[in-house]
Amino acid sequence: MFNRNTLRLGGAALCGAVFLSGCANQLPQRSEHEERIERKLLDHSLLIDAGQPGVLELPQRRVRINEQKTFEVTVFEVTRKYDRYTPYQPWRELYEIPLGAVAVVAGVGANILNVVLLGSLPDTATKDWISYGFAGLNPFMNVQSNGRSQQNLASIDEQRQDARLEYSSLPWSERPVLVKAGNEQHELSTDRSGVLRINLLDSPFAEQDISRVSSLLISVEDPDSEVRADASLMVSRTLRGKLNEAHRLIYDDLEGDDTRQWVHRVKRLSELGLEEEASELEQSLIELTRNDPELQEAFLRSLTKDAGRLVADPGSN
Repeated sequence: MFNRNTLRLGGAALCGAVFLSGCANQLPQRSEHEERIERKLLDHSLLIDAGQPGVLELPQRRVRINEQKTFEVTVFEVTRKYDRYTPYQPWRELYEIPLGAVAVVAGVGANILNVVLLGSLPDTATKDWISYGFAGLNPFMNVQSNGRSQQNLASIDEQRQDARLEYSSLPWSERPVLVKAGNEQHELSTDRSGVLRINLLDSPFAEQDISRVSSLLISVEDPDSEVRADASLMVSRTLRGKLNEAHRLIYDDLEGDDTRQWVHRVKRLSELGLEEEASELEQSLIELTRNDPELQEAFLRSLTKDAGRLVADPGSN
C-alpha cells in the first residue's frame, strides 16, 4: 500500500513538473557572419641610423632610430549558428488553447478552400494556421514567438580567406637611449620623430673630459620584447683636440669680457671649423645685448670689421 501511494505521488509530481516546465518550441536556426583578422608577429627589430660618416668630425650629430615589425595577417570568415526556441510559460495556455482551436478550424477551412481555388492560397493560411493551432492546443508547448525567443550557441565555423605580410616602421618616439662615452654612460631621449640629438659640447657630455673619448656606443632596447640594437660612432682625434678649447670659448663667463673678447670667441670657433657653434654663440651675444643698443651696435660693428662676419641688423626684424 505504501509503495502504491508512493508511486502515485511520484507520478503526479512528475506530471506536474512536466506541465510546469513544458517543452520549448524550436525556432529556425539563426546565423551570424563576421570577419576576424589575426595578426602574428614574425619579426621585431630596432634600427639605428647614426648617419655618415661613421667618424665624428663635428661635435653635433642627429641619430635616427626606427622600430620595425613584420606581421603575418590572416583573415577568417566566422559563422556562428544559434539554436532558437520559445521558452515555455504555463499561464500563456489560458489564451493559446482557445486561439489554437480557432486556428485549427480556420486552417482546415483554408485547406478545403485551397482545393477549390486550385492551390492559390498562400502557405501562411493553409499550413501556418494549422501549425499555430496545434502548438496552441498542446498544453505543454507555447506557440512560436520571435519577440520572446531565446538562443544558444550551437556551432562556430571559421574559414581562412586570405593571408599576407604586413610591415611597419615607426619612429622610436620619446624613448630612452643609452650612450656610453668612455667609462661614463648617459641616458638620453629621442624626440617625437625618433631623432636623438648628440652634442659633445652640451650636457651631459660637457661634464666629462670628452677629449679622452674615442668612440660613442649607442644602445636601445625594448623591455617588453627584449629586442635591442647597438651602433657606434668614432670621435676623430682632430675633433677631440678641439673640444676643450671650444668648451671654454662657449661656456666661460661672457659678462666679464668686452666686445673684443666676444668677437674673438666667435671668430675662433669659426676658425676651428665649428661654424654652427659660432653662429649659436653669436646669436646668444646679440640677445644678451638687446637691452643695450649702444653695446649691441659696437659688438655688431666689431663682428663685421674684425671677424669678417655678415650679421643682419637685429633692429630690422
